[in-house]
Amino acid sequence: MARRRSLGWLARRSVVIVILGTVALVLPLRWLPPLTTSFMIITWVTKPAGAGPLRYDWTSHRSISRRLPEALIAAEDQKFFEHHGFDFESIGKALRHNQHSRRTRGGSTITQQLAKNLYLWPGRSWLRKGLEAWFTVWLELLLPKERILELYANVAQFGPTVFGAGAASRSYFGKPASRLNREEAALLAAVLPNPVRFSVARPSAYVQRRQQWIRYQAARLDHANGAATRLRGSWGG
Repeated sequence: MARRRSLGWLARRSVVIVILGTVALVLPLRWLPPLTTSFMIITWVTKPAGAGPLRYDWTSHRSISRRLPEALIAAEDQKFFEHHGFDFESIGKALRHNQHSRRTRGGSTITQQLAKNLYLWPGRSWLRKGLEAWFTVWLELLLPKERILELYANVAQFGPTVFGAGAASRSYFGKPASRLNREEAALLAAVLPNPVRFSVARPSAYVQRRQQWIRYQAARLDHANGAATRLRGSWGG
């Protein structure tokens, strides 16, 4: 009996420690920019010789053209403002697709991708998906949607060593992120499925087709659910 009580106390204490540790990792991001992410660290450690320095410049949402978050939502998570971290309809569609296709499709939301980019590692495993879901729940609980989107725009990988809107805009277009237009924003969003394989500087025919699809989806979404209207005024012009 005493042993069971001791094990129960240890289990409760472990749960409390895990929750407090998670809150300590997530809550400061409500106000502070991340100094780095797990994906940046992995890239820095594994990048081949001659790949160039890792580029990451935190840029406030007010200094990022709203065309970029419009494109990110259109490309990655069209129900971003409607769900609480998980789009179960998209997950179901992805699972059904992957059962009959060699080319796998993801159903992750922007919040799930942010959790992965901030704290986890590339690859597919049940452990990583479980941790991704755990951090997704806490990101949605502790951060407003606009902050989640701002974080994602800043830590998403847009090239082999390029992270975030500020570095990507200057690296590929030679201008600040506040001046990104619809075409450029859609091109950045178009490479996100695989920013190491797909290139902003030398877009393939597939990337160019995806870029045009994202432009169309961004315009359609504003009429369908007012996503762009929600961004107007809080993001750059």
